[in-house]
Amino acid sequence: MSRTTTLIHRLRAADDFPSTAVAILEHLMAIVDAALLVGDWPDARLLRAVVHLRDGGGYVGAWTLDAGAARLAPPRGGEELLPSATAWRRVSASGRAATLDVNLRAVTGADGTAETVRWAERRPEPLPEASHLRLLAREATHVATLPLHGPQGVRGLLSVEVRCRAAIGTPFVWPACLDALETAAAIAGPWLLARVEAEPPPPPDDPPPTDERLPVIGPSMRPLVRLAEAFAAEDETLLIRGESGTGKSRLARWCHARSSRHRAPFVVLDLLGVPQQTQFGELFGWRKGAFTGAVRDHEGAVGRAEGGTLFIDEVDKLSLEAQAGLLRLLEERVYRPLGDDGRERRADVRFVVGTNVDLGGAVAEGRFRSDLMYRIDVLPVSLPPLRDRADEIADWARFMLRRLAKSRGRATRALSEEAADHLTRCPWPGNLRELDNVLRRACTLAGLEGDGAPIEPRHLIRAAGLSSAAGSPGGASLDDGLDALLLAVDGLDDAPEGVDWPGALHGLLLARAVRYTGDVDRAFTLLGRADVVRNRNHRRTLKREWAKALTLLDALGRAPDAREPPG
Repeated sequence: MSRTTTLIHRLRAADDFPSTAVAILEHLMAIVDAALLVGDWPDARLLRAVVHLRDGGGYVGAWTLDAGAARLAPPRGGEELLPSATAWRRVSASGRAATLDVNLRAVTGADGTAETVRWAERRPEPLPEASHLRLLAREATHVATLPLHGPQGVRGLLSVEVRCRAAIGTPFVWPACLDALETAAAIAGPWLLARVEAEPPPPPDDPPPTDERLPVIGPSMRPLVRLAEAFAAEDETLLIRGESGTGKSRLARWCHARSSRHRAPFVVLDLLGVPQQTQFGELFGWRKGAFTGAVRDHEGAVGRAEGGTLFIDEVDKLSLEAQAGLLRLLEERVYRPLGDDGRERRADVRFVVGTNVDLGGAVAEGRFRSDLMYRIDVLPVSLPPLRDRADEIADWARFMLRRLAKSRGRATRALSEEAADHLTRCPWPGNLRELDNVLRRACTLAGLEGDGAPIEPRHLIRAAGLSSAAGSPGGASLDDGLDALLLAVDGLDDAPEGVDWPGALHGLLLARAVRYTGDVDRAFTLLGRADVVRNRNHRRTLKREWAKALTLLDALGRAPDAREPPG
């Protein structure tokens, strides 16, 4: 039986992600091991193979199989990070394999073209990249990386690490086995990705560290935060995607605090508040007299972030002129302020960029340069919206209440279990910002009932209803409007009897429609009852349904604006 046939049989027999990954990784190592035996590499040693996964543009993590091991090891502390961001760019762009000579920092594509990774230019002094040091610590001298193809393109990598000091600077064993490795990856990729879709890979057991910058990390976010912790050690560009209010700036600060640059400045440039005509100057600075109104020198964000981290938020809002300057800065690490005729400056800055839009769509529309998109899409992290992190919402709420109490110099107001459950069920289109705003208002409303009164669902519903934002949970949400009604009923000693609920709700809706339109005829037409208007029965119908609504309002102890129906 051929080795390929054996692989297919093993893939068919595998019933979960770990067993599928072990089957393909063992197969890849067997191919390399056979090539090593044929070649003249007496000091060569096969170390390990790794699965690197991406999902929706964000890096998911990596799972390792050490040579001779039988079980897959989950990612821990970032030690299994993608071996080279340059290798990833090469593989994802070409859809072909690439090999890495770690000591020479050289990446070679399947077509034979080589690229030197200019890690030493990222600092004033020659200092290897963190990923370079990590691979050396793992004893790896040569790495082969293979694409994992999915329906939407390359969804990750498979890599094999080997130690062979005698082969440093040579083509090594890859020419003899790279075609077989690529074929195996092409066969196994669909099986592996199907297992990922059916059953996500197991997360690591130990939770990632937390602090005030990232005080809440739920189980759903642990793999992403662990990945971000690993990326924090890198000097490559970090791209953080996510809806507005999901915490991109918070995560960027968290990564800076865990980087080797944590003692240097962290500078934020939010392009949403910078007009396009001044973006180039705000980014790179200007000299006095560079343009009308430039009455003094201005240090740009790049200069202020020297030695540290620059977070460019809403990068999709960057003007095309500024995009060209940023691209050159990322590629050559040099820039020149507006109006400066002197020599170019070198930048020792780590870049983190944030966006809440699809950059691929912006490229298609001509609003964003494709070469810049690929240059910043090196270490991507996709922050999910708050509605997909329901396991975090209650803890975020309690953290926000503690922070609010500290800022006001008061005791922290409690959040009832019912209120916490209500928060979890809300959609939060404004994400963390909206949650914080609602809690601030709810805290004030609960305070009207006494210093020790906890926040209850009724406070949250009323607080959300005060918002002018469309779709706020409780204000414009139909579900929460019904929740408010049920809360009122639940507050009665006895359930209301003799209430025609369908008729009462119909009456309330008709009355609301009359107030909304200002016209009885139009209100009925709006609600699809034009036939009643044509038969001239609409006013009698309104009076009858309003009487049913009064029965409900009387049971709730709510006085209507008038006993007669509106209009």
